[in-house]
Amino acid sequence: MPLSPEQLAEIEEQRTQSQATLRTVAPGIEQHLYSAKPVLDHGFVRVIDYMGDDAAICQAARVSYGKGTKSVQNDEGLIRYLMRHWHSTPFEMCELKLHVKLPVFVARQWIRHRTANVNEYSARYSILDREFYIPAPDQMAAQSVINNQGRGEALQGEEAARVLEMLKGDSMRAYDHYEEMISQDGQQGLARELARMNLPANIYTQWYWKVDLHNLFHFLRLRADSHAQYEIRVYAEAICDIVADWVPAAYKAFEDYRLGSVSMSAQMVDCLRRMLKGEQVDQENSGMSVREWREFETVIKPE
Repeated sequence: MPLSPEQLAEIEEQRTQSQATLRTVAPGIEQHLYSAKPVLDHGFVRVIDYMGDDAAICQAARVSYGKGTKSVQNDEGLIRYLMRHWHSTPFEMCELKLHVKLPVFVARQWIRHRTANVNEYSARYSILDREFYIPAPDQMAAQSVINNQGRGEALQGEEAARVLEMLKGDSMRAYDHYEEMISQDGQQGLARELARMNLPANIYTQWYWKVDLHNLFHFLRLRADSHAQYEIRVYAEAICDIVADWVPAAYKAFEDYRLGSVSMSAQMVDCLRRMLKGEQVDQENSGMSVREWREFETVIKPE
């Protein structure tokens, strides 16, 4: 279970409290404040705090007073212009603080985005819970034969059952040894900062993660992509739902110009223009490698 009854009660108590404020309030994200959005088997994402909204992006771009004097339609047009032409600074005026519970191996991918402020639960001082990520059957996949970073078809039958038992058994066994090592019942007990090294990478950790909207969009562009690893992608998708309610105009522009767009090399653009003129173009006369050509074909040919 992602949250205990006591934690849920604490969240509900937080949500009942409100204070008068002169700061910008975004109604769309207010509904998400403090509530935990379940992810994977024991994980979650929840909003702790935020700053700014769509109007704040436009205000910064125009360096105006208050909310400015432009209409909502003009604001949306400005946001789309900023996104289309890669003007990132106005998006940095909005910030989001999240509380995330996630497997350690997902956290190690996530932390590669070095543009956020992070404070992680410390296993040097505290004892980690006995909670592990165990993949659902449809995510128990074989290695892809065409992509060293990807998955192939799901494992079947006895192999799937055997691997699942290994994952569960090894996780429990490692935690049993962890508890035995740190126990002070009849022994000194190993220091927590040493005992933690025996824990598997699928154990859950937690952190507070604060990031501005520009860098958050960069994170989402990579991690909400269909090619991203499933376990981090589902976190990115959960955050996408939150951001869409927080800054709807900016998120729509992000969907159109980043998440749903493609990037083409100069050779790809040249080949596309040649094709539009009726010229026969193939990999051999394209100037692209076999892999580049395959990627180009996935863009120009329907599935």
